[in-house]
Amino acid sequence: MPRAGRFARRAIWQRDDSRAGRSSEAGCRAAGKCERMPSARQARKQLDDSGAARSGEAGCRAGRKPEGGRAEAISVSDPVEVIWHDLECGRYTADLPLWRRLAERLPGPVIDVGAGTGRTTLDLAAAGHEVLALDLCDALLEALRDRGEGLAVRTIVGDARAFGLGEQFGLCIVPMQTIQLLGGAEGRAGFWRCAVPHLAPGGVVAIAIADSLECFETVEGGPGPLPDVIEVDNVVYSSRPTGVRVDATGFELERRRELVTPDGRLEATRNLIHLDAVTADTLEDEGREAGLRPIGRIAIEATDDYVGATAVMLRA
Repeated sequence: MPRAGRFARRAIWQRDDSRAGRSSEAGCRAAGKCERMPSARQARKQLDDSGAARSGEAGCRAGRKPEGGRAEAISVSDPVEVIWHDLECGRYTADLPLWRRLAERLPGPVIDVGAGTGRTTLDLAAAGHEVLALDLCDALLEALRDRGEGLAVRTIVGDARAFGLGEQFGLCIVPMQTIQLLGGAEGRAGFWRCAVPHLAPGGVVAIAIADSLECFETVEGGPGPLPDVIEVDNVVYSSRPTGVRVDATGFELERRRELVTPDGRLEATRNLIHLDAVTADTLEDEGREAGLRPIGRIAIEATDDYVGATAVMLRA
């Protein structure tokens, strides 16, 4: 399953508040004036000049230690999908206190749906909780297993729309807009069919959805959001959000991924993700139909880099 931001990066650039930028698409608001985006080659030079690239201590935002959790350090042995995942998703921490509070209040193990390399799983396990991490990508789960050695962590490769584990959980979390990656109402219906039987009596499912996305469009070589950059084993990886567009059922999210090899060769790819439009009201209505009871919503505040979110909670 593709990762969203996961993409839900805020379209905040180097803003000149006196002059708001304009999007190329009607009805969409860009975030304002910004710096010209450095290329991956320029990023390599900046890292080399600073002496930081070799140590990985500067310019590497994906390996930061989450508040209260473990550092998700990128290893030279990690496959490329792990590096991209950690670079684009690993540094988000605004939601972690919420999942910790819920896990503390609800008995039994936790299931983390769309766990990836363990951003939330490892944080909860480090706090003493037993966690089962579910994800479609075994390469990401392998990195999670390596990082979670010694913790009460299990992993299973599975689809959020079609899984059967034969056990129940006190808490099911679906962080970082994963529910908006399931392919609309039909995909979410599959999730509800699977999730409800896996909840212990009184168990809770908590689902995070993006509050809003600011549409924007960049031009090749022009200004835009600054990229996330890291160097791993002398290869520079750069991921830059280049557009958010409205489509018939939600949003199309676009990134430009670049890597520069030690000999200076540049490889660039375009990464597209679809994020379903879904509201808290819709999730509560669907949950009721599945036999759950809505018990509230909690706001997850926006950060300088990420949009705010709403966690919708329902009880069995």
